[in-house]
Amino acid sequence: MDTRVDDLTARNFPTAVEDAARIATSRYAGPESAYRLAFTDFDFLLRDELRPVRMQLELLKPELVQTEQGIEATIVIFGSARILAPEVAAERLADARASGDAAALRRAEIQFEMSGYYEEARRFASIVTSASERLTSPIHVVTGGGPGVMEAGNRGAFEAGGKSIGLNIVLPHEQAPNPYITPELCFQFHYFALRKMHFLMRSIALVCFPGGFGTLDELFETLTLMQTGKCRRRPILLFGRTFWDKLIDMQHLVDTGMINAEDVHLVRFVETAEEAWSIIVSSYGLDAQTSIGQFAVDI
Repeated sequence: MDTRVDDLTARNFPTAVEDAARIATSRYAGPESAYRLAFTDFDFLLRDELRPVRMQLELLKPELVQTEQGIEATIVIFGSARILAPEVAAERLADARASGDAAALRRAEIQFEMSGYYEEARRFASIVTSASERLTSPIHVVTGGGPGVMEAGNRGAFEAGGKSIGLNIVLPHEQAPNPYITPELCFQFHYFALRKMHFLMRSIALVCFPGGFGTLDELFETLTLMQTGKCRRRPILLFGRTFWDKLIDMQHLVDTGMINAEDVHLVRFVETAEEAWSIIVSSYGLDAQTSIGQFAVDI
């Protein structure tokens, strides 16, 4: 009998894929049967008791895929899903003027004014993507994957010919990923907490455009982690000082003793894409480097 082993690295056991492909016996192939492998049993995986397993999977999948794709450093772009692209805002403004509805016209005027932030997010992502091509480890833009400012970020990277990441979330209302995300880096989350963790794990900076509750949640969680020393400090840039000063009275927090005076320096205000990129370049000395190095941090 031939007992030779031709391949010293051959697998000792069949893969999970091979076992999952095996056909169950007809007697136990029905939907009521418990004969299926646990990891192919959809109903079993969705049981409440399996929540810790699902959370681990939601942590591991984006981590493993990004590692395989060579994603080492990211800049996160936060901002409202409701901010329109300038061309869309211009059309709505024209329609509102034609309608003669004063309230609709005022809303359209505000939307058109706010659309400038879409264009800055788009330009900023383009600048980041183009400028980082010279780096050994490029910086990639990551957004929440939806419309508005998120779309602008992914769009800017796409138009510059680079990859970008989208971390989408399942919501009660429809939340489809925007069409500019690199397909192999378009993820969907069930758990907000794990999504926010992935925003920060590889980030070297966070850039916040005007937004609502979701944007504020992401911003303040990051500020809390930095203030308490739970993650390393990195630039947090707020686009549009007029908007943020009206929304958040930092001096009032200092005056009432709610934060320390130095905490106000956790954020910096910027108005243009070029200004934001310049601060990041200065913070990391990117103008004198050819590599970012390792920035992945376990928070």
